[in-house]
Parts: sequence; C-alpha cells; structure tokens
Amino acid sequence: MPIEIERKFLVTGDGWRTAAHAVVPMAQGYINDQPAMDSGAQRASVRVRIAGDAAHLNLKSRAVGHTRQEFEYPIPVADARALLALCVGGFIDKRRHLVTHAGHLWEVDEFLGDNAGLVVAEIELDDATESFAQPAWLGAEVTDAVRYYNLALAARPYAQWRDDERAAPNDQGDSPCS
Repeated sequence: MPIEIERKFLVTGDGWRTAAHAVVPMAQGYINDQPAMDSGAQRASVRVRIAGDAAHLNLKSRAVGHTRQEFEYPIPVADARALLALCVGGFIDKRRHLVTHAGHLWEVDEFLGDNAGLVVAEIELDDATESFAQPAWLGAEVTDAVRYYNLALAARPYAQWRDDERAAPNDQGDSPCS
C-alpha cells in the first residue's frame, strides 16, 4: 500500500528562488468537496492535476498529519481536462519550484489566483522519524493545519482568510480532510 510521509511548512522570504532547479505550472481540482470530507461521508480526496505536460488522478486518505495513504495514476491530459470540468469547489493554480537542500528535494508551491500570496514548502520523507536540514527560508510548520491542504484551499482560498487565520498557522481549529 502506497504511503506518503510529508511535512509542510510556510515559506519566509525569497531565498529559495535562486536555489530552484525547475518550475512546473500546475492546475488541479477535486471531484469531491470539503463538506464530504469533513462529514466523513468520503474517506479520501480525489484530485485531478495537470502538471506541465503530464496529468494524474490522485486519491489520498482522509487523515491529518504527515502520514497518509496515497494512490496516483497517470492519465491522458485530455482526460484530465475533461475531469477538471467535473470538479466541485474552486481550482488550485500554482507554480511548483523544485529545490534540493542538504540531500532532500523540497517542493515549494507558489500559489496563484485566489490563493496568491501563499507559499508553502513540502518535503517527502522515507520515514516519519527521518531528520532533515531546514533551509533558512523555512517558516512555521503547518503539516497539521488542515486549512493549508489543497482541498481546503480549493474550498476556501487564502484570499478569504481573516488576518488572525494567517497569523496563527498551527491553529487546532482545523477539521480533517486531505
């Protein structure tokens, strides 16, 4: 069973930009929505993503934290475009910058559109207890703050957040989703 072990952080400053060795434009949407996940009616998010010239269908278990089941399948870009038209909620538009730091690959997501102004960095690990060097541009960890999950950002974009939500990244008031 595929398991994803991922940690997510806010990004401070622009120091990561010069270290980026690739940039991939991404557009994604969800077949299910936040209320279905919050209510427990669905136990996995279903995402359609076009990343550069490739497309994938992704299912991720309903869990908060750094370890979840994840299944990802390549699909034709034309199919992804058709599926995006079936998505509910908003769309996620972002640029993913790939940055290698101290032997680990960091994915720095610079959000656009209704989520503009939000920049997060993710690192995938082989083990939940694996240590890693934190780059100087890394800010607060938001792995357990559900509102930073892409499904949540599609339902309630960063542009709609109150100032206190932006100031308290690890607020425990988040509800579970993927």
